[in-house]
Amino acid sequence: KFNYTDILMGGCSIDAYGVPLTDEALETARNSDAVLLGAVGGDVGNSRWYDVAPELRPEAGLLKIRKGLNLFANIRPAYLFEQLADACPLKKEIIGNGFDMVIMRELTGGVYFGARSTEEKDGELYAVDSMPYSEHEIRRIAIKGFEIAMKRRKNVISVDKANVLGSSRLWRKTVTEIGKEYPEVELSHEYIDSAALKLIRRPWEYDVILTANLFGDIISDEGTGLTGTAGLFGSAELSVSGKGLYTPNQLHYPDESVIGKQKVSPVGMIMAAALMLRCSFGLEKEAKTVENAIEKVLEAKISTEDMKYPGAKIVLTGEMADFCCQFLGKDV
Repeated sequence: KFNYTDILMGGCSIDAYGVPLTDEALETARNSDAVLLGAVGGDVGNSRWYDVAPELRPEAGLLKIRKGLNLFANIRPAYLFEQLADACPLKKEIIGNGFDMVIMRELTGGVYFGARSTEEKDGELYAVDSMPYSEHEIRRIAIKGFEIAMKRRKNVISVDKANVLGSSRLWRKTVTEIGKEYPEVELSHEYIDSAALKLIRRPWEYDVILTANLFGDIISDEGTGLTGTAGLFGSAELSVSGKGLYTPNQLHYPDESVIGKQKVSPVGMIMAAALMLRCSFGLEKEAKTVENAIEKVLEAKISTEDMKYPGAKIVLTGEMADFCCQFLGKDV
């Protein structure tokens, strides 16, 4: 049995309270075992939520809850379902037998939380964003990455920009030290630009990608794009205590006119719930049951408008959720 409490965050919280996340809502989240988070924000070019100071925009609520819950580790799986092979943007001769990776992104350090300033200098505006990292921030995400690798193919590729950035040199040094504690795991290092290229040339070579906040934000969306659809996977954000925040790994839908039209997939949210069952509650069998239901729906070639793939029947958001429920508990 699960007990649910609804709180507002993002655009709806701005409309109700003038801020993207209230202190009271954050305290409710702190007192919960896990948090399921829906979509945040809207179109940057059109939404009234973005005609305000940065600290009042929807994404500021996301940064606040990450900091408030100490959610330092982002786990974003990306793998190719056989049913979606034709939707993958890569040629079949490149994609081969598919891929199965986990992108581990550090969440509470780096450029998103570093000092920033804007000032006028010599008659023009001058902006600075800093990218700070401490050893303990790098160490704890590295440990989590190696622990996950031990349960998979025992391979970690750490992604940085150590040829340019001092924070990346500390990242590489610290990750290398942690790697010595996991002799069964093969560790290698890649620059972010090289990894971004290799990810679309040889994605099957990746098992666990370990990287910093900014790099992970970008490369995890690249990994999602390779799956053939943006609306298929969930994302887990974990604290040291195991408390987690779970959300769809869904890229921005480019047309706000879809709001209220039931064209957007619920599958990412459902897969996020499966991650919650697995990571926060240790319910592996139940998590797999949910994931199996999704696979059955894909086999039946049922899709929503935003994640359509060749041969799929297009249904509404609510209908897609109903199909997922119908397949729960069915053998795969």
